[in-house]
Amino acid sequence: MARVPLKGSERVPLPGSRAIGPADPTEQLQVSVLLRRRGHQAFCDRVSRLTAGDRSGGPLSREEFARQFGADPADIAAIKTFASHHGLKVVKEHPERRTVLLSGSVAQLEAAFGVKLECYEHGSGTYRGRQGCIELPAELAGIVLAVVGLDNRPQAKTHFRMRGQHARRPLAAPAAFNPVQLASLYNYPEADGRGQCVGIIELGGGFTPADLQTYFTNLGLTAPKVIAVPVDGGANEPTGDANGPDGEVMLDIEVIGAIAPGATIAVYFAPNTDAGFLDAITTAVHDTTNKPSVISISWGSAESSWTSQTMTAMDDAFQAAATLGVTICAASGDSGSSDGVTDGADHVDFPASSPYVLACGGTSLHVSKNSISSEVVWNNGADGGAGGGGVSNFFAVPTWQAGVQATDSTGVAKPLQKRGVPDVSGDADPQTGYDVRIDGTDAVIGGTSAVSPLWSALLARVNQLVGKPVGYIHPQLYQNPEALRDITQGNNGDFAATPGWDACTGLGSPDGQKVAAIFTGG
Repeated sequence: MARVPLKGSERVPLPGSRAIGPADPTEQLQVSVLLRRRGHQAFCDRVSRLTAGDRSGGPLSREEFARQFGADPADIAAIKTFASHHGLKVVKEHPERRTVLLSGSVAQLEAAFGVKLECYEHGSGTYRGRQGCIELPAELAGIVLAVVGLDNRPQAKTHFRMRGQHARRPLAAPAAFNPVQLASLYNYPEADGRGQCVGIIELGGGFTPADLQTYFTNLGLTAPKVIAVPVDGGANEPTGDANGPDGEVMLDIEVIGAIAPGATIAVYFAPNTDAGFLDAITTAVHDTTNKPSVISISWGSAESSWTSQTMTAMDDAFQAAATLGVTICAASGDSGSSDGVTDGADHVDFPASSPYVLACGGTSLHVSKNSISSEVVWNNGADGGAGGGGVSNFFAVPTWQAGVQATDSTGVAKPLQKRGVPDVSGDADPQTGYDVRIDGTDAVIGGTSAVSPLWSALLARVNQLVGKPVGYIHPQLYQNPEALRDITQGNNGDFAATPGWDACTGLGSPDGQKVAAIFTGG
């Protein structure tokens, strides 16, 4: 049987990994197979109009989207035939997500996809990995766009920083704000998110209702409705470690719940793998039960750590979100212009670098007499964190960033050659951080992890006021930069803040009422 390599599926071991032997051939695995979509050209045309700022068509319903742009039944049948040939079980098919879940033993999956799975030692843990390309039967070429789940290395990390956890340049008088105070400082419009659902992607950890009840009671608020949605075996499983993923989960819920207490919050829990991350996103985007109008993502990693098939698959899911009127917000990272990569080059974080994601960078916020006195780029030095930002190595310059320049820390400005990150920003410095409650402990947290839910909650309020989801808002924000507070001081390492868009804070932090006015006509 003729085989062809699956484009973009190349994998290499994690830096510093050591192979310790073959994977157990009898171990049972599950993989996600992503298929091409029906109506490809019509879909591309719709996305192109949105990218150009044309909102005249309005968003599709999830049901209509599935009919027009889901997987072709013939393609699903071809995957079932392939699975049967290799003794694989079809666990579930999701036509609207164009995803078929297959399970089988390591030996069966190795034979089916032409790979060799090895166990690797990395740091204090191990993972199952592969090298080279996935191979497919020639008859599936063009039908299958991605196969994820063979490799189970940790794909992403949280983007929060606990105050006092890292070396830093301390302020003379560190400050902390609860989310309600920040919404006031950023001039958010009066609303509570009623009628909206905000989705949150989590790749570990969990929340406890008792902590949420205590937190919101102390703020004088009714605790929001929070729903845990399991994906690929993920679950709401608090670890009891406030410095671990619980910190991310609780931060996200508490920021959104405090600013948009009338909204329902759906938390999609998935394993921290490329398959888990992709499946959590497609599950949230196409969720016909909870129907989130905004999705907040505070996990990510440098573009260089991803396969191009997975970045392309996730970007495709974000394009689908745009046609459905769903806004995706994502943290831009907490390690400045390097994004934590130690090769001396500049890197940006994915999924924030997708042009269909509102990339959220970080500032340090200074307040006097209940109003903002100054706001600069968050940069606390080598280990104290800095807002992520720079220029993608993968995604082309989107239409709405045409003519934009990135200025480096020496003052040299150059036109963007690829997509620039971030788009917007907000308070992220742990020294001017967020009051939260995690695992029974009150704490102060910073990081761009907090900025994604900060913007998500604003958009929940805006959606309520507009009476429908505003969805893909990049063109409108770039056409109305006066709706944001321009940040012009500071740097995140190799990039400097400047008037207008910059690769540290994007267009700036929100003036919530002005952002709302773009869509309400106020």
